[in-house]
Amino acid sequence: MTADTLRRSPLGHLADVLAAHSTDGERGVRLREVPFLAQLDLQLHPHGPATMGEPSPSLRPGVPPGGGRGRIAATLGSPLPTDPNTVTDTGPGSPQVLWLGPQEWLVVGPDGSAPATAELLRTALADEPGSVVDVSANRTTLELAGPAARLVLEKGCALDLHPRVFGPGRCAQTLLGKVNVILHQVDAEPTYRLLVRGSFAQYLTDWLLDAMEEYRHPPLTA
Repeated sequence: MTADTLRRSPLGHLADVLAAHSTDGERGVRLREVPFLAQLDLQLHPHGPATMGEPSPSLRPGVPPGGGRGRIAATLGSPLPTDPNTVTDTGPGSPQVLWLGPQEWLVVGPDGSAPATAELLRTALADEPGSVVDVSANRTTLELAGPAARLVLEKGCALDLHPRVFGPGRCAQTLLGKVNVILHQVDAEPTYRLLVRGSFAQYLTDWLLDAMEEYRHPPLTA
């Protein structure tokens, strides 16, 4: 029996419930779990040799060189984001890199990619002070999308999520319904991804389903 046969996502048993509560249309909002994403916590100095050194050939097959931004950029296909609460994303199949702090990033990739990506990053880091830690089992990911998605989040999040402030390519560590999450806006639909610890995933899902309930029905008229 393989590990893939045994593994279960924190919300796998709720897939049908999430689909049943999702709606389309002008007031639509959809919720689903995106399980088993690779997540690597990367810590290093943003201006050290691994990030600011001479350009090197890409260490990832099919990814162009890192644009003169050193070995880490060559590995990821893009430089690390250094503006607070921003994300770099070079396209499908490539890692997304979320800024978590001045010297910390979360590298998010497809299911199963963590071991290879971690090895490449450790090679790129070489002897420079820093760390690459696989935290994939720490969190699952909820995806909330649709015209009403921002309205749902605003019921329990103190951040200003207006598009002029928080749009695609932005991320933040915040509270949603009293739960710590990493919030990442993926696109302008809007689509959001919520990275939440597995032990809090059920509670947050219940909170989101309750917050979505009003959008399953036509708005009240005077």
